[in-house]
Amino acid sequence: MTNTHNFLPVNKKDMIERGWEQPDFVFITGDAYVDHPSFGPAIISRVLEAHGYKICMIPQPDWKDDKSIDVFGRPRLGFLVSGGNMDSMVNHYTVSKKHRSMDSYSPGGKMGLRPDYATVVYCNLIRRTYKDVPIIIGGIEASLRRLAHYDYWSNKLKHSILIDSQADLISYGMGEHSMVEIADALDSGIDVRDITFIRGTVYKTKDLSGVEAPVILPDYAALQEDRLKYAESFYTQYINTDPYSGKVLVEGYGNRGYVVQNPAAYPLTQMEMDDVYGYDYMNTYHPMYEKDGGIPAIAEVKFSLASNRGCFGGCSFCALTFHQGRIVQTRSHESIIEEAKHMTKDPEFKGYIHDVGGPTANFRHPSCEKQMKYGVCQNKQCLFPKPCQNLNASHKDYVELLRKLRQIPGVKKVFVRSGIRFDYLLADHDDTFLRELCQYHVSGQLRVAPEHISDNVLKYMGKPSNQVYETFIKKYEKINEQYGLKQYAVPYLMSSHPGSTLKDAVALAEYIRDIGYMPEQVQDFYPTPSTISTCMYYTGVDPRTMEPVYVARDPHEKAMQRALIQYRRPENYDLVKEALIKAGRTDLIGFEKHCLITPRKMDRNTSGHKDVHKKNPSGQATRNQNNKNSNHRKQDKSGKNSGSYKFGQDNRNSRTGKPAGQNDKKYQKQKTGKKKH
Repeated sequence: MTNTHNFLPVNKKDMIERGWEQPDFVFITGDAYVDHPSFGPAIISRVLEAHGYKICMIPQPDWKDDKSIDVFGRPRLGFLVSGGNMDSMVNHYTVSKKHRSMDSYSPGGKMGLRPDYATVVYCNLIRRTYKDVPIIIGGIEASLRRLAHYDYWSNKLKHSILIDSQADLISYGMGEHSMVEIADALDSGIDVRDITFIRGTVYKTKDLSGVEAPVILPDYAALQEDRLKYAESFYTQYINTDPYSGKVLVEGYGNRGYVVQNPAAYPLTQMEMDDVYGYDYMNTYHPMYEKDGGIPAIAEVKFSLASNRGCFGGCSFCALTFHQGRIVQTRSHESIIEEAKHMTKDPEFKGYIHDVGGPTANFRHPSCEKQMKYGVCQNKQCLFPKPCQNLNASHKDYVELLRKLRQIPGVKKVFVRSGIRFDYLLADHDDTFLRELCQYHVSGQLRVAPEHISDNVLKYMGKPSNQVYETFIKKYEKINEQYGLKQYAVPYLMSSHPGSTLKDAVALAEYIRDIGYMPEQVQDFYPTPSTISTCMYYTGVDPRTMEPVYVARDPHEKAMQRALIQYRRPENYDLVKEALIKAGRTDLIGFEKHCLITPRKMDRNTSGHKDVHKKNPSGQATRNQNNKNSNHRKQDKSGKNSGSYKFGQDNRNSRTGKPAGQNDKKYQKQKTGKKKH
């Protein structure tokens, strides 16, 4: 069956117009229906459609109404359920567990159109009506909760989502291979309870006699009793995420039986990747949302190009190892260029390709040759603590791709806005990529993620030492200076990551002071399921070494660490002062140049309001406020695995981050650069 270049049915009328009496699968998702390959349900539904299956969509059903999942009646083969492009709890709550004000995956950004723990709720809703219809769950929420996991929002160790949801199977990871195999098995008449042989799936069983050479994890009861056992279990899972070397994992649940995780599905070949992105997606949201203002998340991805998936970066706080895996997979140049040409025909296209990347933009091939035969190393990272001697650090393919995209008629500018790994960039002795990146692909600023400056914290983050970042910044500055470009790097910084003490947080504040940068938003560490960092947060040990690690769990201490990064904000004064006193750094309270804050009694402005940031009569900001308009980090809920952010602009020096004319002899004259798109 070929695509009809139309949206899939969202109601009975749509289905009848297609001449269908019954769908093969009904797909329930916590997001609004957007038919774009940046949305997991769009990919899986189109893949299944291309294999001849009839798919109907129920986006954001009313979970309080049993009839909401009965729009199409009983599907022939089963229900597919996804919580959406984000874990529903991350979608709903900030790290301080406060409700977010906007859901970018819902019509008009409206909140409240999906429940907490959406996958579990939707599955239980189905089970109340259809007791025996197969339910297959997937997406980021199901993938990262596939075995027992720490849940930050309830502060509890939760079961495998397969237990609580009453679903039959989990298709974890990206799912193209496993979902087609599941569909074919069901279509051939195999009972869903007998589908135990497919890679990239998790299933339930009462009997382990048919499971070959399993690795038996501690059972759920043991994990509840001993957090160290959970750390050991988690690390066993972590080193078994590779499709070539991963083993079958088994987790016991007493009289509920066992949850069995099969090894991950094999990565897509380049031809398969091209096929996945070559389907006739509508590349926008369903027109039924037009009256509500559309779906905000589409704006971030509509004119962006996905060139890769997977990441061998191995950051401790990232769940990509559990979801997409460490083996990088890429699309061909031809596939990407064809999509770009199609993009230029869109009436809304203004000539700017917003991004060409993925989880990490400058990864365009596996880190080394042997991965495709033996898999990734179990107890060794490709880039941490330093690049592996077997690393293939080359940007030649990426440079060639970007050059081709720049030459497409109608394309004015091609940006690279996905994150780049600066340590990988430095490992490439050919400067061509960095030079062309500065010349053609930076919008005045380059996003990089040192995350911290304390080597102790960076060790737990799985990030390179601060010296590596400093080396990159000097090189970036030098190249921009050679080309006469006023561009700078915007550092992403994180507070309260496991291992970060108040002393480390103060050191980070001093670094920010020295470069003259003041982020208006800070990423406080967020313990999401299935990351090494979350395991550290819950257990108090590093699962890689089982050694104790300092964890800031107290909300007040987390607030102090966060406030130190934004020490110039008046509302943070009390927290900053308390933190400095507690850290034994009262030397940073005073009037000297190196001080972070001044004594409170000297900071009353003419209105009587206490404020550490005084202004002179002309309104010019003092030294402590000279970066009020600096760029800031905004969380993008578009679901891009790299973390996508929007920024404002100023004209800071690329090395120091300081505004021109402020404490920088090289820029005594204020210059205003031409605004770039």
